[in-house]
Amino acid sequence: MAIPREQALREGTIKEPELLERPRRSFYQKHERLIVGGAAVVVAIAAWQAFWASGKISPLFFTGPSAVVKRFGEEWTGGRLKSDMAYSGANFAIGVGLAIGAGVVFGVIIGWYRRVSMVCDPFLSALYATPRVALVPLVLIWFGIGMWSKVFIVFINAFFPVLINTIGGVRAIDADLLRAARAFCASDWQIFTTVVIPGSVPFILTGVRQAVALGLIGVVVGEMFGGSQGIGYMVNYGGQTFQTDTVFLGVAIIAFAGIVLTSVAEQLEKRFSRWRPER
Repeated sequence: MAIPREQALREGTIKEPELLERPRRSFYQKHERLIVGGAAVVVAIAAWQAFWASGKISPLFFTGPSAVVKRFGEEWTGGRLKSDMAYSGANFAIGVGLAIGAGVVFGVIIGWYRRVSMVCDPFLSALYATPRVALVPLVLIWFGIGMWSKVFIVFINAFFPVLINTIGGVRAIDADLLRAARAFCASDWQIFTTVVIPGSVPFILTGVRQAVALGLIGVVVGEMFGGSQGIGYMVNYGGQTFQTDTVFLGVAIIAFAGIVLTSVAEQLEKRFSRWRPER
């Protein structure tokens, strides 16, 4: 008498192909991307330092990694670097947080309701095509040179990627799923929470990843145009006073923050990519 498949699986008599033990990968195979990328960065920094140490270029125009590290130590222990980083971090977190919240809400509404989309599309197209840098003087007139002008500049930079991707995610929901939900008399709220939002999450996270990069640009632009503190102000001040190492330090901090935040967003996007509706 044949043993049922489920019982055989429980007893271990047979195994599903995907449950069979996979060959173990070496440490290098597991972390190949990190190792190769890290080695490339180390080689580039070493070449940069060697070129700088050769003294073939004036410190007025260029600097080296050792000078940037030295400047970092001086600014961290006796300068304003801690307060500048905290100020820029607060501007970024508030601006991007508001952009994600507003972008998701308005994206779902515009993507779901056809007539709302018809009304909003011309305005969204115009605003999306307008360079946000051109709006900075107007933002400074509205909000002054305080913190909220920087937050708003970050917001308008990060808002549109989230909005556009959310709209695309809502419109990409499988029509068969929607018909099935309505066939079971699901309300709009139930459809939103069980079909629309889960199906849109991969698209939303793609917008969040783009918003992180554009939000960092907004931080620097806002603080350079009308600020007296922050990393953007530090970069601008370093350029005006010919402190090349200070400029490079600010750029390095922004670049490092961008790498970390983008990596986190990419991991979230990969984690939820299986929710993307199949065509």
